[in-house]
Amino acid sequence: MKKIFLAAVFLTGFTMTYAQESSAKAADPKEDKDLMTWYHKDFSTSKVYGVNTENAYKFLESKGLKPHTVVVGVLDSGVQVDHPGLVKNIWSNPNEVPNNGKDDDGNGYIDDVHGWNFIGGANGDTDVDNMEVTRVVAKYKPVFEGEDSTKNKANQAKMPEDFAMYMKAKELYSKKSIEGKQSLQMYTMINDAIPTMVKLLNGKTFNAENVKTLKPADQKEAMALQVMNQIATNPEFAGKSAVEFEKTMKDQMKEALDHFRPMAQQYDITFDPRKEIVGDNYDDYSEKKYGNNHYEGPDATHGTHVAGIIAGLPQGKEVQYGVASRVAKIMTVRTVPNGDERDKDVANAIRYAVDNGAKVLNMSFGKPVSPGKNVVWDAFKYAEDKGVLLVKAAGNENEDVAEHLAYPTNFKNVSDEKPFVSNVLVVGASTDDNSALRASFSNYNKKMVNVFAPGQEIYSTTPKNEYQYLQGTSMASPVVAGAAAVLLAYMPSLTPAQIIESLTKSSNPSTENGFADYSQAGGVIDLKKAAEYAFTNFYKGNAGKVQKASKAAKKSSRK
Repeated sequence: MKKIFLAAVFLTGFTMTYAQESSAKAADPKEDKDLMTWYHKDFSTSKVYGVNTENAYKFLESKGLKPHTVVVGVLDSGVQVDHPGLVKNIWSNPNEVPNNGKDDDGNGYIDDVHGWNFIGGANGDTDVDNMEVTRVVAKYKPVFEGEDSTKNKANQAKMPEDFAMYMKAKELYSKKSIEGKQSLQMYTMINDAIPTMVKLLNGKTFNAENVKTLKPADQKEAMALQVMNQIATNPEFAGKSAVEFEKTMKDQMKEALDHFRPMAQQYDITFDPRKEIVGDNYDDYSEKKYGNNHYEGPDATHGTHVAGIIAGLPQGKEVQYGVASRVAKIMTVRTVPNGDERDKDVANAIRYAVDNGAKVLNMSFGKPVSPGKNVVWDAFKYAEDKGVLLVKAAGNENEDVAEHLAYPTNFKNVSDEKPFVSNVLVVGASTDDNSALRASFSNYNKKMVNVFAPGQEIYSTTPKNEYQYLQGTSMASPVVAGAAAVLLAYMPSLTPAQIIESLTKSSNPSTENGFADYSQAGGVIDLKKAAEYAFTNFYKGNAGKVQKASKAAKKSSRK
């Protein structure tokens, strides 16, 4: 799951198939305050599947519970830690003196005041990196398809699991690299045609009726008009002036081109930025002391947006706030480049966050192959042993995750009845449209996805002190991470398994369009109901009363 936000897919007749986190359809952030905070709504009163944030706080406070601060680790592309909407809720290492060039707390990381960056080094920070399928093909092609056919067959027989991974990676590498080149060509063509489209429009308002009246004078204009006819089917563009149309088109194409241009490097088997920038021995999974304290990195859009969903605070004229804005502090652990995250970094990021006090980790990433999955699974188990909850995005390929795994996964085998750890919560993305509740891009599975949460048209913080609407299971995951942090803040004795059960069993259900079969919960989380469930069943000091009442009821029923 790449960490790049694309323009909304609006050219139905032209678009290649790609499943990415996308900018949601445009809404004026200066006017639509309701849309900015829709994911906090109470379903019982609004009939919109929000997570009922405010009523959850009211319930918990009505029980006389006092919140404790919960540190949430954001394992992502980086976070703008001085963003006005985040700065008051950024974690600071109490045992580290800022910028003195020393490892004051002795944890092996110098000046890790707000977290750490595992994809940087003395020579800077990694921006674009390979896709994992590219790395697997580069490593194993000489092993399994080298010049010596006899040796190839021997290696294939001796390393069956690696060979199977190589074949899967090879297929995906071939398909995706071709799609990337074709998409780049297509979007470049559309971008180059924008001046011609504006010329054809000739100052008219952009809508389907006006587009039908346009007459191309040559082949160039005919191609531009063909694109305009496709765009005219998208309500986002209807009624825009010629100037607005031009600006929107340029913005959309910039996002698309910014995504597809790096693919030349992402799918280049000779491209290796890691060696020069990070300088570690990547194949040594036991190595942990590398990186730097550059919390933001080259592009922190994804991570900053995620952080805001968890713990953003209103500021100035901005009304955006995170689910756990009253109780959470964000620890940023930079793990994800413009490409696929590396297993070594994921494992080390989990251990770093756990060791430095994070109780909830948000992991909005994933990929189809994982050569170091055992190292990551060891880190999962380490977090479980320390009582830390891992919240993970299900992925944006519109696929059944049992058929198309998105690593890291908490199931070692798809056929396993239960996950091998009890502290991983997998999240799909929902919308504010009850008739199409599962976001069209969201992955799903009745066994392997726990819950759904709002993940479409989510307004949150982005770099340069800005805000943006974005979408993806990457946005749904921090909604749930924030919810978990709220439960843990007021009921700190809750275990990860209890938090998962509380959120899953209290979700607001829906049976429309098969939604009930997309996750264990069969619905969208409701934080207030989860708080009620956790308080009734698990809260220390209350659980005993519940147990006694249950026994009394059973005894009474036998009379």
